[in-house]
Amino acid sequence: MDVQGLQKLTLLDWPGRMACTVFLSGCDFRCPFCHNSELVEGAPPPAIPESELLGFLKKRRGVLDGVCVTGGEPLLRPDLAEQLEKIKALGYPVKLDTNGNHPEQLRALVERGLVDYVAMDVKNCPARYAGTAGVSGLALGPIRASLDFLLSGAVDYELRTTVVREFHDEEAISALAAWIAGAKRYYLQAFVDRDTVFRPGLTAYSKEEMERLARAARAFVPNTAVRGV
Repeated sequence: MDVQGLQKLTLLDWPGRMACTVFLSGCDFRCPFCHNSELVEGAPPPAIPESELLGFLKKRRGVLDGVCVTGGEPLLRPDLAEQLEKIKALGYPVKLDTNGNHPEQLRALVERGLVDYVAMDVKNCPARYAGTAGVSGLALGPIRASLDFLLSGAVDYELRTTVVREFHDEEAISALAAWIAGAKRYYLQAFVDRDTVFRPGLTAYSKEEMERLARAARAFVPNTAVRGV
């Protein structure tokens, strides 16, 4: 499996670990605030051959202690399990980022021991989910199934929401937190505008406003924190 990007060192993508991040193209959502739009639509960046990726990981054994796999949406890749097996064979724990729209694939990877940590994006409260994900009429059944699987404790995980002023307010965050009540950990991530987002002109909340939103969420998910401010 070729990959579309490799960040050779990150201390942020998997807190507490020195990791690298592998980027895969393709996604079934069109979130207006997505930073990786070049991986979602149009021609993706030139691919990095699998052999180059595995060679890098072999050389970094003993230095890196994790591999983060993100996208796009990694669970769209039919050969993802095969790739993760090769990464795990080198001794690396794996963190998987997902939009939660593919619960069967997520469960299968976890049950095979190929994923050690899951970061699932929860886009918004149910009433606003489709618009925030950029998919008209989006069915939330798969999202709910992924949430229930993670909340069952089958694998270590976090839930996270990128907070954008045009899509989120205190009412929405409270309703979202009620929907994911019982989550182990939940992060509100501040939106940062870039020239790669789908929709220009979106705006972020201030640090003080983000903390106010976090307080609203803590009524349902006590372990709520703010990132990126």
